[in-house]
Amino acid sequence: MRYFLIAGNWKMNTTPAEATTLASTIADGYAKLQPNRNIHVLMCPPATSIHAAHEVVKSAQGISIGAQNCHQEPKGAFTGELAPQMVKAVGCTHVIIGHSERRQHFGETDELLNNKLKAVINTGLVPIYCVGETLEERQTNKTFDVIQTQMATALADITLESASQLVIAYEPVWAIGTGLAATSDQAQEVHAFIRGLLAERYGALAGSILILYGGSLKPDNADEILSKPDVNGGLIGGAALQADSFLAIIAAAMKVQ
Repeated sequence: MRYFLIAGNWKMNTTPAEATTLASTIADGYAKLQPNRNIHVLMCPPATSIHAAHEVVKSAQGISIGAQNCHQEPKGAFTGELAPQMVKAVGCTHVIIGHSERRQHFGETDELLNNKLKAVINTGLVPIYCVGETLEERQTNKTFDVIQTQMATALADITLESASQLVIAYEPVWAIGTGLAATSDQAQEVHAFIRGLLAERYGALAGSILILYGGSLKPDNADEILSKPDVNGGLIGGAALQADSFLAIIAAAMKVQ
């Protein structure tokens, strides 16, 4: 049996009331799928909706709530930011770190992300660290160089006691919202490369570290992509905002596990 994490990144969508409705629909649908412990579902609402979503799923089996970002410091004069301890206190188990939109729109660097990863892990949360290349980098054959740099810099001096302390998400930025799509073979190629980098750093733990695919995973491509050996789930954007689509991806993971 393979273990899958199906994570929904709701981005800047849903009020608390809308989050309650969406989380409830997903939780009810997930229960009807007769889930098992090898399929875990994560919903990452905007900060203002975390509490509402957590209230819905706090007693549900196999469903957790995550944050989309956090600051690297435990407290201080950082207006508008949330510390890792804060998101943990409202029920989060995971935090997305280094999403391509954070890199692009907010200038987050690998050096900054290294500090965030350390803070998240030290708080007892699980980071979902995002890596991936742009279209220009893909077209100029820089995919592996880009990912190697992102991994080496952000994971510097980070030790793990267990594989469950870290999740990696591969985001082919060129395949998100562009109409382009990565093939399952392209996804597997990069996931295998990431697994190799993890093995160099963490040895045998690398085989159990989850690597999610974050390049527009949808119901119509989920079966094929999730069947690849180094793909351990998905970090899902748009499809996670529609309960039927998100549940269909969960069902695909259950089918190929």
